[in-house]
Order: sequence, then C-alpha cells, then structure tokens
Amino acid sequence: MTATVLRPSAYVLGVDVDAIDMEEALARVSTVLQTSSKGYVCVAGVHGIMEAKRSPRLAEIYSAAEMSIPDGMPLVWVGHMQGHTSMQRVTGPDLMLEIFRRKEFANVTHFLYGGVEGVADDLRDNLQEKFPWVKIVGAVTPPYGELSAAEEAELIDTVRELKPDIIWVGISCPQQEYFMSRYLPLLDTKLLFGVGAAFDYHTGRIRDCAQWIKRAGLQWLHRLCQDPRRLWRRYLRNNPAFLWHITLQLTGLRQYPPVLERNPPDERCRAELRS
Repeated sequence: MTATVLRPSAYVLGVDVDAIDMEEALARVSTVLQTSSKGYVCVAGVHGIMEAKRSPRLAEIYSAAEMSIPDGMPLVWVGHMQGHTSMQRVTGPDLMLEIFRRKEFANVTHFLYGGVEGVADDLRDNLQEKFPWVKIVGAVTPPYGELSAAEEAELIDTVRELKPDIIWVGISCPQQEYFMSRYLPLLDTKLLFGVGAAFDYHTGRIRDCAQWIKRAGLQWLHRLCQDPRRLWRRYLRNNPAFLWHITLQLTGLRQYPPVLERNPPDERCRAELRS
C-alpha cells in the first residue's frame, strides 16, 4: 500500500475485502511495483473468511494486506448488498495469469514458491512457453510444514541474491497467509502473492470450470467433484457456517467487529520485525 487513503471494501464477518475489479487490482499492483513500498496480497474466499473468523491472528493478517482480493462470488454478492455495485470476482489464478500476460508487466521478475514436488518447475516452464517475455528467476518447492532455521536462511539468501519483484506463494490457506506475514520483512522483494491452487490450475492438475459456473458461485462444487476425499470436510465445515453467519451480519442480528484497522505499510513492517 503506497498511501493511507481509504480503500472501498466489503465488510465480511470482520474482514475487509477490497471492493475492486480486475483492472483496479492490476493498477494497484502496478503502483506498488513502481514505488519503494512492499506488501502482500491475500486471496479471500469463504474458506479464508471462516478461518479468519476462528483465528484473530489470521484476521489481523488479512487486515494488514496490501489487498485482499474477492476470490469467491459470495463475497462479491455481499459487496453488492453493501453498495459496491462495481465489485467483481478477482481470483488468484486469474490475477496471476493477467500479470504474466500483460506487456506492461514484462520487466517484472518473478519467483515461484509452492506446490508439491515438481509443480513449481512445471509452472515455470508452462508460463515461459506461453509468455516468452516473462522473467522467472527462481522456482522452489517448499518443504512440508514450517521451515527449519537452515531452510529459512537458505530461502532468505536465495531471494536476496535474485531480488524478484514478486514472489508467488502457492501453498494453501491459511498457511500461505501466515507465511507471507512472517516473511514479508525478511525477503528482498516488493510483493508476495498468496495464490493457493493457482499452481495446480496453471499446470493442469486442477481442471478449470466454465464462466457460468463461476458466476453462479458453484466453482467450489466443481472442485469438490475433482477432489472429494480432500475437500469434503472443508466445504462441509465452512459453507453452511458462512451462510449462517453472513445472514446474521446482513440482517443486523449480530455484529462482527474487525480485529484491527488496516495499517500503513511502514507500521505493518515494523510490527512484523518486532514480532
């Protein structure tokens, strides 16, 4: 975030989700890349909102983000109900692809961090084949779980040497949000993007669905059909609970206060360095 100006946001169970469309998201990314500021971008969907409701620390991370983009249609619908009629769905995979596709970002350097073994390398190859002008300076598959002291030092040294403008973090929610918050002040980069399943989408490991399915808010069902064993608990736990709580919020029967106000980037980074 390059200034402390008020940003239009949809208020969803205590989390501010940026009321933006794709062009506005791209403009904000461009602005950050052209300045000396740094930050991270969260992908906000029903899963992330419900995890943030259960974890004040995660809610703080969303609030301190450069952007929390509206990844799910339910969040867009809430935004429309709150008067943000131009708000549109901006998914992590779509935003990632637009940044690689557009020539105005041709000089941006990228670092891929995520996926299971081989996915980051496959993603790098796919993107460079599709967009020959892109500059991907590194691709790393992280170890499962938290980094050891040696692994952390190696990552910091690697990024310091390569100095990528953007680090794409493809782990999963909420692990990638915790990762970005912790490592933002430690990594020599401008933006970290937590894009979750984008690595799998753009390497063909997850099949995308038709636009009408996305507009209907049913992409979760399309994903569930592809990977029911892993996802059924997540959706069973989160989707009904979200509907219940958002109904309480929208009808005014219950208040969901924010954990903290959005911080300017310098204050945010100093707070991370103190933690």
